[in-house]
Amino acid sequence: MTIVPATADAAEALTEIAVAAKSHWDYPPGWLNRWRQELTITPRYLAEHTAFTAVLDGRMAGFYALHLADREALLDHLWVRPSCMRQGVGRALFEHAEATAQKGGASCLKITGDPHAEEFYLRMGAKLYGRLPAPMDEQERFLPLFEKALQPPA
Repeated sequence: MTIVPATADAAEALTEIAVAAKSHWDYPPGWLNRWRQELTITPRYLAEHTAFTAVLDGRMAGFYALHLADREALLDHLWVRPSCMRQGVGRALFEHAEATAQKGGASCLKITGDPHAEEFYLRMGAKLYGRLPAPMDEQERFLPLFEKALQPPA
């Protein structure tokens, strides 16, 4: 597996990965439609954010995007193609995102996660510090909020 910078011409493929990964959790189609804009990666978005893709066996297996602001980094996206899950792609992307945030001067990585990704972020060493209400169709729902302290680069 290699991790390479995401380019503008990859925007459509990255959107497909994000939608497929979110769909993997069997959310109702109406919810997925409402999240479509959040899951859409555009060339402009890639120009404004730090983003990398994981390439496995010659195809894009996943990606992440960071928003760097002062001493804090927000993990804006981290998605893995469902057929590539449980192969270390998510871990490799997360660790790369940590290193990228550190190099960018961040001392903290913040994450608003999908409820299905909570265990993953905890395994990555992130600490749960709260939950953001995110009701859908009058169903109570919460997004886990994480942070991870970052060490300065050596």
